Amino acid sequence: MRILVLTTEAFGGRGGIAKYNRDMLNALCAMPGCKEVIAVPRIMPDTAEPTPPNLTYITSGLGGKWRYLRAALGAATERYDLVLCGHINLLPLAWLAQVWSRAPLALMLYGIDAWQPHRDNLVRRLVRRVDAAFSISRVTARKFSAWSGVAEESIAILPNAIELEKYGVGPKRPDILARHGFEGKIVLMTFGRLSRDERYKGVDEMLEAMPNLLKNRPNLAYLVAGDGDDRPRLESKARELGVGSSVIFTGYLPEAEKADYYRLADAYVMPSRGEGFGFVFLEAMACGIPTVAGTLDGGREALLDGKLGILVNPDKPGELQAGILAALDWPRGIPLGLEYFAFPNFTVRMQAAVMTVMKKH
Repeated sequence: MRILVLTTEAFGGRGGIAKYNRDMLNALCAMPGCKEVIAVPRIMPDTAEPTPPNLTYITSGLGGKWRYLRAALGAATERYDLVLCGHINLLPLAWLAQVWSRAPLALMLYGIDAWQPHRDNLVRRLVRRVDAAFSISRVTARKFSAWSGVAEESIAILPNAIELEKYGVGPKRPDILARHGFEGKIVLMTFGRLSRDERYKGVDEMLEAMPNLLKNRPNLAYLVAGDGDDRPRLESKARELGVGSSVIFTGYLPEAEKADYYRLADAYVMPSRGEGFGFVFLEAMACGIPTVAGTLDGGREALLDGKLGILVNPDKPGELQAGILAALDWPRGIPLGLEYFAFPNFTVRMQAAVMTVMKKH
């Protein structure tokens, strides 16, 4: 069995989607009878992590659209048993690979990029011709189905995976507490890309909640981890709200320090509106941090509809503040049921979805 995967980023990538794609590639490579998985990433900002022995990771497409086009088309001319399109924007290339190889074509759906009708008419036509769609969440499957015409019940739901053994409950690191002046502070945390195009993560709502929260808990601090082009606006907003001294922006965090930063938090809060799922919720819970998510997007599913944490409507400031205060009263500890998202369970779901597609073709 040979599988071609066209994707945005995976090994050497950053963020939740890159992590999801790494897990996906590892699961595919571990399939019984899988001889080779060929993956062509679009970007790779960091050095790639160790890859499975039967993964061919083609990096000649890095560095621009035309380089990627050449690399993807070069890989697409071979024979495959499955073509997996790792982003809806790559569907025209994946469709060409399917035509040449006569293999079934599966489309991955992550989040807001698939929630609205695609701007490209060709992509809108091609989504009806895929053999299968795999979605990171029910909310993404529902929103994609509403405009694409692909039946929601036919979309396999493959939520994020968490490698629980890499996290765990632990103390707050004194050196990081000192680094940010957090000694004696109650810490709230949000972690994510601070992009002008992704203002749905809930950082604005958190900043707006801080003045009232500080009245209730004067020793409160808010840690915003991550970086992006929207960071200057958010820093300015914190100052304008009079909470600048209680809000810390860390910038980019290296992977090796992420778990220790989660453990600084007394509650992880991300009242988002546009997350396809929200891998950060799993990371926070895997570190034993009480977690608050929004009811309007995939965060609800990351918390198993409230079984693993607290759900709030981000459009209701009073509800958000009450949820945060309730989370601060929760004991630290990994919630029972988080193992649903453990990597071995993800592997089983991914492999079953792939085999279903191939049996139907």
